[in-house]
Amino acid sequence: MVTLSLPLLIGLIGVALLFDFLNGLHDAANSIATVVSTRVLKPHHAVLWAAFFNFIAFAVFGQHVAQTVGTGIISTQIVDPQVIFAALIGAIVWNVITWMLGIPSSSSHALIGGLLGAGIAKAGLSVVVWAGVLKTVVGIFASPAVGLALALVLVLLVAWTSLKLTPMGVDKRFRKLQLLSAAAYSLGHGGNDAQKTMGIITVLLFSQGVYHGDFHVPFWVVLSCQAAMALGTMSGGWKIVHTMGSKITRLTPAQGFCAETGGAITLFMATFGGVPVSSTHTITGAIVGVGAARRFSAVRWNVASNIVIAWFVTLPAAALVAALTWWITGLFV
Repeated sequence: MVTLSLPLLIGLIGVALLFDFLNGLHDAANSIATVVSTRVLKPHHAVLWAAFFNFIAFAVFGQHVAQTVGTGIISTQIVDPQVIFAALIGAIVWNVITWMLGIPSSSSHALIGGLLGAGIAKAGLSVVVWAGVLKTVVGIFASPAVGLALALVLVLLVAWTSLKLTPMGVDKRFRKLQLLSAAAYSLGHGGNDAQKTMGIITVLLFSQGVYHGDFHVPFWVVLSCQAAMALGTMSGGWKIVHTMGSKITRLTPAQGFCAETGGAITLFMATFGGVPVSSTHTITGAIVGVGAARRFSAVRWNVASNIVIAWFVTLPAAALVAALTWWITGLFV
């Protein structure tokens, strides 16, 4: 096991926090797209709103997702700085590519793919913790489906409870309620996504002998990761906001409320269950559900299908970049 000097260890933790920042930047659209597209909040107010709830998520959730990422994807026995660096580069490269192209891919599964690619490059398939990977793969397919189903149910409930209101009355009510649903979604996003980087940093610290005993996330790591994600969210990701907020389907405040609430409930359940799901997948499923509830043709299925393709490509693409990075860095170590 390679032992890093303190400056190199700090530098590698900085790379992990850079990934977390890019995660917030890339996934800001997931938290604010609906509330911006319905014009409930101006874009810069929306990112501040989302960033605040991203940051305070640590006060609501435990570290179950961090545990899964830190110990449940690849064997901790083969984790070393080279593996961590390669995994992070794989995730960062894929995040930057999709962010530049405006494609709402999953930062979460880019990181999982990076871990798998680096781990397998080092020691083969035997290092894969299949139970944790299976949990993650199930989450890939379940989270958008659950988000879609919950959004459909919420659309029906909203329609039933708004029968006596005028269209203007409905709009006025849900402009206020959408502030709450956007806050809840940002809370779920911060709770699930920031924990993935917490898991990466913590397993690195344990592998370097900084901490011993049972796996636990130090509080300074929690605060650092939540802050990095919040700062990334504040920086926004406007190309993806446009894709998520208006290209898939047009949203009213009531529909935005249903999409965000359905997505938030899904993220809350996944985070408490320790399942590292994708906030991108989740909100996309919810937006599609809201659009399909209005009429099937209201959804731009060609845009939705491109996003689905990105879901399938993300994990193997990040894994390939990570494996190449591990091999290249091995030439210099």
